[in-house]
Amino acid sequence: MKLMKKVLLVLLLALVVVVGGLYWAGTRDDSSTGPAAAAADASTLVERGRYLALAGNCMACHTSRGGKALAGGTPIPTPFGTVYGPNITPDEKTGIGAWTADDFWQALHNGKSRDGTLLYPAFPYTEYTRVTRADADALFAYLRTVPPVSQPNRPPELEFPYDQRALLAAWRALYFKPGVLEDDAGQSVQWNRGRYLVEGLGHCAACHTPRNRLGALRSDQAMGGGEIPVLDWYAPPLTNDMQTGMGRWSAEDIAALLKTGMSGHSSVSGPMAEVVLGSTQHLSDGDALAIGVYLKSLPATPPAGDPPKAPVSPAAVELGGKIYLQQCAQCHQPAGEGSGMAWPALAGNPTVTAPSPVNAIRMVLDGGYAPATAANPRPHGMPPFGQILNDSDIAMLVSYIRNSWGNEAGGVTPLEVKRARAASTRN
Repeated sequence: MKLMKKVLLVLLLALVVVVGGLYWAGTRDDSSTGPAAAAADASTLVERGRYLALAGNCMACHTSRGGKALAGGTPIPTPFGTVYGPNITPDEKTGIGAWTADDFWQALHNGKSRDGTLLYPAFPYTEYTRVTRADADALFAYLRTVPPVSQPNRPPELEFPYDQRALLAAWRALYFKPGVLEDDAGQSVQWNRGRYLVEGLGHCAACHTPRNRLGALRSDQAMGGGEIPVLDWYAPPLTNDMQTGMGRWSAEDIAALLKTGMSGHSSVSGPMAEVVLGSTQHLSDGDALAIGVYLKSLPATPPAGDPPKAPVSPAAVELGGKIYLQQCAQCHQPAGEGSGMAWPALAGNPTVTAPSPVNAIRMVLDGGYAPATAANPRPHGMPPFGQILNDSDIAMLVSYIRNSWGNEAGGVTPLEVKRARAASTRN
């Protein structure tokens, strides 16, 4: 029966491929899709590209742990299988040494490789299409200066039928339209800069927007938070909802989090800690604040589709409060107000009040540190409690912090803790 369903799916998608292929053929452009950047001082262009590579966090997907910089090989797990970041050093045979600036622009803007092969959207060209030609040329100029590494690219390991690359034509017809982001004349220069970084090079939606069953972003829930597939973390909403989002934050608070990994409202953990370490701490103060300004302009209401809150047991919350006073109040304070930048508040903390409790559960289980950044080189840490507290204890504790001091986030079950405990040992 399972095989039959897959066969029917392939037949259906094959029909869509025909339509998608016509769409793609009508919009493809294997030469330049825009004017190349005006000639600029080479060193200035390269330095600009270096900054953009940091802002776009290129190292995260193109540098494997312990490997050479930008030589590829990083496994990128998806619900459909694993893809591997390619070699983007200027090696002639295994990297992009034979590419032109037009080839590179096509990859970012149209999601196509040098030979016209359609790229898997694990490479976020759905967001990078908004990058300007000038910035693409600067990025390419910088990549031409990194040391070339001869390292063949590893092919993706995807399940059938997702390993059929031709099906991407159908996916693109449904979910992708190339286009550079135009400035909004009704908004400030700062707001437009923030939108460009968030929606383009920073590709924030890739994690903070939920996806449908085919891996496409759900535009009706933009920045509404989403599960990070396979990694078992949750990217909280970036909307301005007072309960689940960033309604209590200022633009300056957001900028501080991006630069230091800490703010009075929260600290980063999991995948976002890696983003701050490898990318956002390197943003200029102006760019970090511009992102904050743009995010503060997002809707205050939660997007449609938020899951219903789990019921809360008063008895469990009462017992969780006792555990909190014993284990947590010394740092996070009895009323959850935190201790400045050392230990973040739990009241109004988006990690705590997010629709999914998984981040809060994993922090209690495993503890951790915010990333050591230039602006905050010695962050305070949180000890793990997974060896001290059982699943029921942690469920009661997290239920308490999610429903105290004005938080209204719903309850947590021991089964959810058990699943998070299993995920923490897996990853």
